[in-house]
Amino acid sequence: MLDAIIIFSFILAASGIGFYSIELLPNGTLDRVTNLEALRLVVAVFAAIIGGAIGLSFQTTYRRLEAQVREMPLEMILTRAIGLVIGLLLANLMLAPLFLLPIPTDFGFIKPLVAVVGSIILAVTGMNLADTHGRGLLRFINPNTVETMVVEGTLKPANTKVLDTSCIIDGRIEALLETGFLEGQIIVPQFVLQELQQVADASKDQKRVRGRRGLEILNRIRETYPDRILINAVDYDDIPTVDAKLVRFAQEISGTLLTNDYNLSKVASVQKVPVLNVNDLVNAVRPSYLPGDNLDLKILKEGKEPSQGIGYLDDGTMVVVEEGSSYVGGELRVVVTSALQTTAGRMIFAKPQASALA
Repeated sequence: MLDAIIIFSFILAASGIGFYSIELLPNGTLDRVTNLEALRLVVAVFAAIIGGAIGLSFQTTYRRLEAQVREMPLEMILTRAIGLVIGLLLANLMLAPLFLLPIPTDFGFIKPLVAVVGSIILAVTGMNLADTHGRGLLRFINPNTVETMVVEGTLKPANTKVLDTSCIIDGRIEALLETGFLEGQIIVPQFVLQELQQVADASKDQKRVRGRRGLEILNRIRETYPDRILINAVDYDDIPTVDAKLVRFAQEISGTLLTNDYNLSKVASVQKVPVLNVNDLVNAVRPSYLPGDNLDLKILKEGKEPSQGIGYLDDGTMVVVEEGSSYVGGELRVVVTSALQTTAGRMIFAKPQASALA
């Protein structure tokens, strides 16, 4: 709406200027015009086109500047404003004697010209100094603000997290909160709570158990962290799926989506919603095994190939051991040969250590 008003204002102003600019033609010119109103109309139309182009350019520049200001930290805006005011004050003080000088009437334009140019130069200089010495400027104004305001914008408050149903049922959110690695407020939308209740009331036993476990976990973390876990009554009647509602809600509050759902993570990322996937975190903190590392492994079963044996690490990572089928049920020291990372998790390939075969 604002864009249309800006462009329309330029078109209206330009057409009005064009319509009445005919009066500025030299005396006697209008007497030779046979149809003055038609000429006014043609000039007004051309002026409106030019005004529309100028308005569109102004609107584009305004939106670009607005986007830059939105991304700029509040502290930087504050220090630049202070620098601008200081620069203008210095300009007035330094240029005031200029207006006392006797300047001939023919050169009277020099005073306002020097005043405008000098004000612009000192104002820009003040803003640049504020960018460079913003922290010192705030300390000079109020020493206590340095501790609470970060001028450079390098430190930002933690984003609010929007909790998904899958993340509640999974249960690892409780451990993350206990360790303190998860910061900021955590919001559980009402539609997520309703979906969790539907899972708990499901007819299938396994699904019902998972739903009830999720409700128990949610109640525990709400009791343990009452100031951080909030239930929000928001809902969207025009959106049918819970996943789409989660993405919309995270967009509206500029929050981060906390989920275990791979597909939801991808959809949210496409729509530029920040995502924290607990599975990605787990994969990132798993121990890294390189070719040549040794492992003590219990072979639990045979693999797909006749000679393969399968074992698991403490974090659930599957280890495929070549020539390990004969050691099923026993302990074996193996050497890592390679590792494979997939969307489903990590898989390690190994072979028995030479000394174990001896």
